[in-house]
Amino acid sequence: MTLRCDLIIRDATVFDGTGASRSRADVGVTDDRIVAVGDLRSASARREIVATGLALAPGFIDAHTHDDRAVLCGPECMLCKMSQGVTTVVVGNCGVSLSPVRMQKRPPPPLDLLGDESFWTFGSFAEYAERLARDPAPVNTYALIGHMSLRVEAMGGDTQRAATDKEAAQMRARLAEALSQGASGFSTGLYYPPNMMAPTDEVIAVAEALRAAGGVYVTHMRDEASEVLASIEETLSIGRAAGVPVVISHHKCSMPENFGRSAETLPAIEAGARNQRVDFDVYPYPAGSTVLMPDRVRADVPVRITWSIPHPEMAGRMLDDIAGEWGLELKQAAERLTPAGGVFHQMDERDVQRILRHPLAMIGSDGLPHDAFPHPRLWGTFPRVLGHYARDLGLFSLEAAVHKMTGRTAEVFGIADRGVIRAGAFADLVLFDPAAVRDASTYENPTRPAEGIVETWVNGQSAYVSRQGATAARAGRLVTRQTA
Repeated sequence: MTLRCDLIIRDATVFDGTGASRSRADVGVTDDRIVAVGDLRSASARREIVATGLALAPGFIDAHTHDDRAVLCGPECMLCKMSQGVTTVVVGNCGVSLSPVRMQKRPPPPLDLLGDESFWTFGSFAEYAERLARDPAPVNTYALIGHMSLRVEAMGGDTQRAATDKEAAQMRARLAEALSQGASGFSTGLYYPPNMMAPTDEVIAVAEALRAAGGVYVTHMRDEASEVLASIEETLSIGRAAGVPVVISHHKCSMPENFGRSAETLPAIEAGARNQRVDFDVYPYPAGSTVLMPDRVRADVPVRITWSIPHPEMAGRMLDDIAGEWGLELKQAAERLTPAGGVFHQMDERDVQRILRHPLAMIGSDGLPHDAFPHPRLWGTFPRVLGHYARDLGLFSLEAAVHKMTGRTAEVFGIADRGVIRAGAFADLVLFDPAAVRDASTYENPTRPAEGIVETWVNGQSAYVSRQGATAARAGRLVTRQTA
């Protein structure tokens, strides 16, 4: 009997997401699944694409995002990801999640990266999941619950102390409830003021809810600079105490005095991985982006303003230029700009490459979709890995690059039947030109779409087409951690 498909992509160079060598094959899709991979000359389809010279990979899984609100806003809000070939996003990172807490006033930084109180309307994760089901996103969503969100709910504005046992119990109960409703893990952002006074014991007390649910612990560590080694040990100790796997977010060595220290941090993570499950994500840039904290600005770390509530006209400008124009010190200028955000040039490219190359590394953009003048990683992360680091610099093979963005990420987060091209897997796919794929976004022009991404499919539906943009499809689903 002749195979009849909805879609056949013919003569593609297939990168299957496992890290295995590329192969030439046809891929058939029916409904939301891949139904066949191989020689499909005898098969037919409603739509057929001849992909000679093009690469076909599993849709990329963005291991670290702040897309909690963006996935609710329709295809145009997610164009920044679909134009890179991203089909699944991990939300709720750095201790910041849009549920399960309602806000009556503007949340404290960095919770406000997701918006003011008008967006904080989900009193439970079930409400957030129901919204995704009722009004589907154009990409798949995998959700973490943020410690900072739980902490502000339990402690109000009084977060500059350790939580009481009662408050920690409330957070643990709220986390357990969310996990039962479809959340997959717990994140912390111990670097930030609403969380930094939380001792290790408090984090463990809340994270205990993960054990029974089989959840994952994901952390923006307490320190990524001088105390980075101590922070790695704290992270590992939390994972051991709670009995759960750990993911270190956007691993880096910050500030000039710590350049080169990835030669110390990576062996420390490797040593931990011999005794427990630990992985990390990384973005392919030597600059980060977060809220502007005046007490932490430094003359030797250039800052570009990404947004400012009192001075929106300053978005895109360098902090030192603004300070000079205003006749102020850097800290004073930062204080005048806040609430605000910035891009911080705080890492060394050699560390970035060493971390990217490591076998435990996954790729996460850490993009901030609501910034007025965002970091270029929001639009460029995945093509930059494929084009700049794999093809142009030869830092690793294209097979390894795809694996870091697909199969490896799916395995770490327990995302079943995604991140691979094989019969039976979900049809999350990206077709790209391996000779032309590149990031076009820059620090000066951060919202340029990538080049070389031909088409992106989510659950079998075309979500993005080159030169046409996002389609009207909203085929994304809430995906959850599978531990079996």
